[in-house]
Amino acid sequence: MADQPIYPSLVASHAGLWLAGPDGEVQRVRRGDAIRRAADTPHLLLNAPLTASRLGYPELSGMDLLELYAFVHPASFAVPTPRGLAKALGLEAPRGEEAEARFLQAAAAKLLATLGSPNWAERYGAHAAASSLNRLRWSWGTEVAARVARPEKPERGLFQALPKWEDSAPRPKPRDVTLDPNAVDSRLDALLGAGSEERPGQRAYARSATHAFAPRRAAGVPNVALSEAGTGIGKTLGYLAPASLWAEAADAPVWLSTYTKALQRQLDAETARLYPDPEVKRRRAVVRKGRENYLCLLNLEDAVQGAFQGRAAIFSQLAARWAAFTRDGDMIGGDFPGWLVTLFQRSALTSLTDRRGECVYAGCPHFRSCFIERATRASAQADLVIANHALVMVNAVRGRAEGSAATRIVFDEGHHLFDAADSTFALALTGAEAIELRRWIIGPEKGSRGRRRGLSARLSDLLSYDEEGAEALDAAVEASREMPADGWLSRLAEGAPDGPIEALLAAVRAHVYARAEAPDSGYGLETEVANLLPQVVDAAGTASIALERLVKPFAKLEARLVALLEEPPDWLDIAARARVEGAASGLRLRQAMLAGWLGLLARLAGPADPDFVDWFAVDRIDGSERGVGLHRHWLDPTKPLAKAVLEPAHGVLVTSATLRSRGSEATDDWRDTEMRTGATHLPLPPARFAADSPFDYARQSRVIVVNDIKRGDIPALAGAYRTLIEAAGGGTLGLFTAIARLRAVHARIADGLAQAGLPLYAQHVDPIDTGTLVDIFRADAHASLLGTDALRDGVDVPGQSLRLVVMEGVPWPRPTVLHAARRAAFGGAAYDDLVTMGRLAQAFGRLIRRGTDKGVFVLLGAAVPSRLLAAFPAGVTVERVGLAQAVATVRQLLADERVDA
Repeated sequence: MADQPIYPSLVASHAGLWLAGPDGEVQRVRRGDAIRRAADTPHLLLNAPLTASRLGYPELSGMDLLELYAFVHPASFAVPTPRGLAKALGLEAPRGEEAEARFLQAAAAKLLATLGSPNWAERYGAHAAASSLNRLRWSWGTEVAARVARPEKPERGLFQALPKWEDSAPRPKPRDVTLDPNAVDSRLDALLGAGSEERPGQRAYARSATHAFAPRRAAGVPNVALSEAGTGIGKTLGYLAPASLWAEAADAPVWLSTYTKALQRQLDAETARLYPDPEVKRRRAVVRKGRENYLCLLNLEDAVQGAFQGRAAIFSQLAARWAAFTRDGDMIGGDFPGWLVTLFQRSALTSLTDRRGECVYAGCPHFRSCFIERATRASAQADLVIANHALVMVNAVRGRAEGSAATRIVFDEGHHLFDAADSTFALALTGAEAIELRRWIIGPEKGSRGRRRGLSARLSDLLSYDEEGAEALDAAVEASREMPADGWLSRLAEGAPDGPIEALLAAVRAHVYARAEAPDSGYGLETEVANLLPQVVDAAGTASIALERLVKPFAKLEARLVALLEEPPDWLDIAARARVEGAASGLRLRQAMLAGWLGLLARLAGPADPDFVDWFAVDRIDGSERGVGLHRHWLDPTKPLAKAVLEPAHGVLVTSATLRSRGSEATDDWRDTEMRTGATHLPLPPARFAADSPFDYARQSRVIVVNDIKRGDIPALAGAYRTLIEAAGGGTLGLFTAIARLRAVHARIADGLAQAGLPLYAQHVDPIDTGTLVDIFRADAHASLLGTDALRDGVDVPGQSLRLVVMEGVPWPRPTVLHAARRAAFGGAAYDDLVTMGRLAQAFGRLIRRGTDKGVFVLLGAAVPSRLLAAFPAGVTVERVGLAQAVATVRQLLADERVDA
């Protein structure tokens, strides 16, 4: 076999299709010719699903270079584009699709050559993985297996080679310390480095943040600081200075909480300024996420031993390659390449993480190597724990911090606290939740592959020594059989529910279809819980009886497990004890859930609780039903936030670049800020601080309201997007309030822009995860990206790659049952304005990320209320003009920002 076989390659873009033959000759071809050739002969591809989408041939398969890259360089970052791959491989970047077709061949040769290089850093374990992949008939299997030499010495398998964590003694109670403002200044200077620009606003911000680290005056009375730091102030280093000083002096962790994974990654990177030595940083700054983010080694072992079949089995082998080199086992936003999932099936990823609460803890043979347990123990000894709002809140709800108590918390992106609390403290009795409860107790349905991981299987051997516990477990198993089973959604649609919970869901479904507006729209439906149909009330009573049958055995079983822990018998070793502790914790959580469900069902036959908003919903996507259920949210979710999270803490800093509400009447009004962060529910008022952005927004930016695009006119909307993107030369973030309009616009403009050398990517269109889409957008100054809410809040693209933001309309809140209730409670139309201006401020905030940036914000709307324009920074020029004038202004203002192709 030749050392470097040359395969034909295929490149598909919105501009056309190109094929490079084995001799490197490139030709542009028609769709039919490309499909016929690709079907006859394996071609080199870069991102097969995306190529298939552009080609319009879903059955396309071939030799995907991204899969080869994931094997050769696991846990190494690469933007999944020709230019991105060229950068990762140290090759010259191709210019144009014709050059890209040849580049795929050069990249394949470079990757295959690496397999035989003595300097290949990721050689360990490659031979065994290549052999397994070849047996699975991986498209690259023959080529890879032929090049990976057998190791001279036997290598340990993955599960034996992974490092083991070590337990440490618990840390003492945090010392009471008071920070010296001068020491905070010195620490900030050290973080900034010699010769850095003096920022008075940042220094004042850092000093004000020390309020959250002062000793608490009384139990339940935390020191809360609300601090707004405009973009460019440098708030991250501003709060890292006092946080790191307090952690060192108090010998206790500070939890730094974010809302988006992007900021979590940014925070992790910034801590390198504190701890330049990577080994020191690894110990003192730890990233924490929920269990569902991490690879479960027991799931991986199942997968590589045969639980996965076909393409999923190949995915499991590539995931095993990554597991040997990953920093922390984080599969969602960590060093696991997000694009690898889109090459296979997302279900393959979720099957490798712990998403069902089925962990057997010390009963697992990989417990000492577990990434989750390692992160938990590392955070207990760390100075800084970089977490997210959901994890901080969930730990508080559970009544325990998995690692160490969070007495000091910094909530960055604090404007999202209300939304994060809304999700955390919500309750839903849905078919999906109920079937998961059944599986947690019984295990997978008969015929499912993999090990049995239900509560019954996890505890049956331990409870064989305890008659009362065994009886309680049997009763729980029997009662759980009344929960929905596989196929429940089909049975509901057929009018043949099985069991009391399915009967309730069927009644709820009928009620929604009877009362909802536009039931044939294809979108999700919801209705208020009011004037209920009699069959709903009757079904709720029967379902309550079924749920109550679970409550008693759950309580009894937890009591027996606690008794085992308090008076352990001789046979209860360390591993068994950990299993018992895990099961008891899981039982407590599910008893709380059952109590919530029973309270929700009781409300159906009685008066509404003024603290809650209840509704019924049928979830649909493109007309296909995905779920049915009853939902309950707090009217004001900051009430449980204050009780469960803020009050137990000693000090909390809530910070953001857009923390305060903006309005024409009160630009400095903190009232809404205190309401949306939970501060109004605390005994003492919070300390307040605000520092305006140092950016010259009047010079660096412009806001344009285009007033001649009629709402609902999709051709005109598409034309506006295309001409604005062309005027900016790409570098455009297009934000939509509806997926349908996003898709319609993308379909109309993608080809034309590609012909002009301006690639266009889109959420909900391109088969690429959102994080990777942002990476692609950031790496190509000519590219543009269309998306929805996730891009409005979670994009950090400084420089020329983002110079124009276009919103397709005013981002009013959706008129849901929940929003209607909050609107009535929190000020009517003023509440709508509060939410909308927050969204506009966040969208504008994507545009100017550093002092040298220039950009234009365009809002397409014929009748944008003037009061909403207060969302933009003071001094920014706002123009209301027609599209033609807007295009001319964008072209003129961004003439110096355009990047030559």
